[in-house]
Amino acid sequence: MDLEPGTMDSVRSGPYGQIFRPDNFVFGQSSAGNYWANGHYTKGAELIDSIHLSYCLLVSSVASRKHYTVDVVVAWYTVNLVVFLVDKKLPGSLLYHDKVSCPTKFQEFGARTSELHGHVVAGNNCNVVRTRNRQAIKAVLSSEKEGKVSPATNGGLRGKLKKVVLAYSGGLDTSVIVPWLRENYGCEVVCFTADVGQGIKELEGLEEKAKASGACQLVVKDLQEEFVRDFIFPCLRAGAIYERKYLLGTSMARPVIAKVRFELTFFALNPELNVVAPWREWDIQGREDAIEYAKKHNVPVPVTKKSIYSRDRNLWHLSHEGDILEDPANEPKKDMYMMSVDPEDAPDKPEYIEIGIVSGLPVSVNGKELSPASLLAELNEIGGRHGIGRIDMVENRLVGMKSRGVYETPGGTILFAAARELESLTLDRETMQVKDSIALKYAELVYAGRWFDPLRESMDAFMEKITETTTGSVTLKLYKGSVSVTGRKSPYSLYREDISSFESGHIYNQADAAGFIKLYGLPMRVRAMLEKGI
Repeated sequence: MDLEPGTMDSVRSGPYGQIFRPDNFVFGQSSAGNYWANGHYTKGAELIDSIHLSYCLLVSSVASRKHYTVDVVVAWYTVNLVVFLVDKKLPGSLLYHDKVSCPTKFQEFGARTSELHGHVVAGNNCNVVRTRNRQAIKAVLSSEKEGKVSPATNGGLRGKLKKVVLAYSGGLDTSVIVPWLRENYGCEVVCFTADVGQGIKELEGLEEKAKASGACQLVVKDLQEEFVRDFIFPCLRAGAIYERKYLLGTSMARPVIAKVRFELTFFALNPELNVVAPWREWDIQGREDAIEYAKKHNVPVPVTKKSIYSRDRNLWHLSHEGDILEDPANEPKKDMYMMSVDPEDAPDKPEYIEIGIVSGLPVSVNGKELSPASLLAELNEIGGRHGIGRIDMVENRLVGMKSRGVYETPGGTILFAAARELESLTLDRETMQVKDSIALKYAELVYAGRWFDPLRESMDAFMEKITETTTGSVTLKLYKGSVSVTGRKSPYSLYREDISSFESGHIYNQADAAGFIKLYGLPMRVRAMLEKGI
């Protein structure tokens, strides 16, 4: 199905007519020429499929949460286009936007798509036609000439924003983002740091560093208890492990701080927020480029070209990426680790600990009840000195590429071992199998940043229900990097010594097994008979 240039005739007559009605779907044309008419889109159905996807995503993010009556507006930008949602009831409003772009133009196009709400979005003197919201999307675009900005965007190379809140860690990336935002958007930058247990050293001097980078203010909020209680422990209860190894430390921290993970969180909580994603817009190609940019703008950064690790730390784990780790054949250097000692250097004497659990959630260590954050911090210290919780893996990223990462999760490794062992007492076989299968999808959702997805929330309700009786304690032995279970007990244990004992014959007679075996093996007997022609 080819679309006629500049019209909706084939859409009205085609299968998409029910979706894109002329009264709520508007095309704009570029003064540089109608690229649709010039043959850039000969496969009209594919184009409409792309627009349809953007339309569905936008409507699900916006209209489902607030009672908007929306128009859909499409504006051209050379061989790219941007899809808007505007509110019919509020002339001048611009609810949301998305883009459908050709890969060769993505950088050029993406450079200006972060701005909306009446400001520049992207394009070449584009005028949107047939819409009652001209003021909202008015002359959406500046010239394509490098460095030239429209009157609506003076104040920055890419546009003008009044204020941006930056999720700030003080690391290389966020340190250079501060001057980059000021240079490109002429905006005030407020840095926000969530204390999720990254350590006192990580927070020391952070305000001075943020202001030295160009921020007007740093806000630090202690979210450790909330992080562990509302995000880590539900994942622990669900048994969520990504690709057999990864305990999801970085992914769990994103929702509480609020890549794709950040943006999906914002979309779910407030779709009207404007997200600026510098890593999709800037020309910085790698960490060495970032270091050069930092030096140019006198930004203090904690790395050198000779030793470059990308780290992410919180109360649950510490991740290491980059430098020699980019070659999966290289062994990590011994001095890279920060939360745990080398197992070879751990104490020669094992340590025994007891973890108390109530309804699938940890509550105590060695009989001492602790808050969620305090409990995890205690286990990090204990596990770290025994070299517990080191993971070296190659994982599949959300975008499809593989990445090598090394993780330290001492407390988390201990808790997973304890929780899983207690379930062996309190859950029957079928329930455990279903729980394990759901845990795989649960982990994928968390890894992909879909914490607030209704599917994950529904899975959480299931996990909460089936672990109601997962209460008791587990004793573990920690020794030179290993965690061994030495004991477990629960008032809801499905294990009965009088039934399981090889000595007892009071509960059932061993002869009862004959009938069961005969029926259980029936399919195999039938197949054997068939093969032998019996």
